[in-house]
Amino acid sequence: MDLWKGETMIESIQQLNPILQALLATLFTWFVTALGSGLVIFFKDIKRGVLNAMLGFAAGVMIAASFWSLLAPALEIAEKNGVTPWIPAAVGFLAGGAFLLIIDKILPHLHLGMDTRQAEGIKTSWQRSVLLILAITLHNIPEGLAVGVAFGAAALDPGSSSFVGAVALAIGIGLQNFPEGAAVSIPLRREGMSRRKSFFYGQLSAVVEPIAGVIGALFVIKMTNLLPYALSFAAGAMIFVCIEELIPEAQRDGKTDSATVGAMLGFTLMMILDVALG
Repeated sequence: MDLWKGETMIESIQQLNPILQALLATLFTWFVTALGSGLVIFFKDIKRGVLNAMLGFAAGVMIAASFWSLLAPALEIAEKNGVTPWIPAAVGFLAGGAFLLIIDKILPHLHLGMDTRQAEGIKTSWQRSVLLILAITLHNIPEGLAVGVAFGAAALDPGSSSFVGAVALAIGIGLQNFPEGAAVSIPLRREGMSRRKSFFYGQLSAVVEPIAGVIGALFVIKMTNLLPYALSFAAGAMIFVCIEELIPEAQRDGKTDSATVGAMLGFTLMMILDVALG
C-alpha cells in the first residue's frame, strides 16, 4: 500500500511542468540543508574528525552524481543524436569547471578553518562570517544547477527512467546537504554568532539552489540541442567544487581517514540511488 502511494506520488509529480518539478526538488534540498543547520540548536562545536567525514560524504555524493546522473546520460544522449559522444561531454565538463573558476576568482569567500587574510576573490572588508557563508553558497550553485538540468532532461525523454533518475539525484543532493548544513551553522556558532543567527545563515547558504535549479531546467527546455553540454556543464561545476573546496577542507588537521570513509560511503550511496532508482 505504501509502495503504491509512493509510485502514485512520483507519477503525480511527473505530470507537473518540469520547471516546477525542478523548483520543488531544489526546495527539498534547501529544506534538508535547513534541517542540518538546525543541529546548531543542540551543538555549539563539532569534532574535526566528524566535520571531515561530513565533507568527505558530500564530496563522495557529488562525484558519483557527476558521473551516474550527469556525464553518463550526456554521453548516451549525444550518441543518440549522432554526435561524437565525448565532444559535448568534454566541452561541457571543462566549461562548467571554468565557470566556477571565474566565480571563485571574483566572489569574495573564505573556506572553513582559514584565517580572514586567506580569503579568496575580490578583496573586501566583509566580516569573516559573511565570507564563510559565501563559500558554501558558491558550492551550492552547481548542486541546484545539476538538479534543474536533470529534470529538464527528463522532460525531453518520453521514458520514466530519466525522471526517476532526476528524483534520485535530488534525494542524493538532499542527503549530502544535511551534514553540509551542520558544517556551516556550527562553525558560525563557534565564531560567536547566536544559535538563531547561525541557523538562519546556515540554511540561507542553500537559497541559491532553487534559483540555479529553475535556471538549469529552463535553459535545457529552451535549448534542447545543448542538453548533453548542459548535463556535462553541471558535472564539471560539481567536480570543480569537490576538488577546490570539499576535498582539501576534509583533509585538514591530518584526520584523513574519516574523510576518506565518508567519501566512500557518499559515493556508494549515490551510486545505489541512481542505479537502483534510475
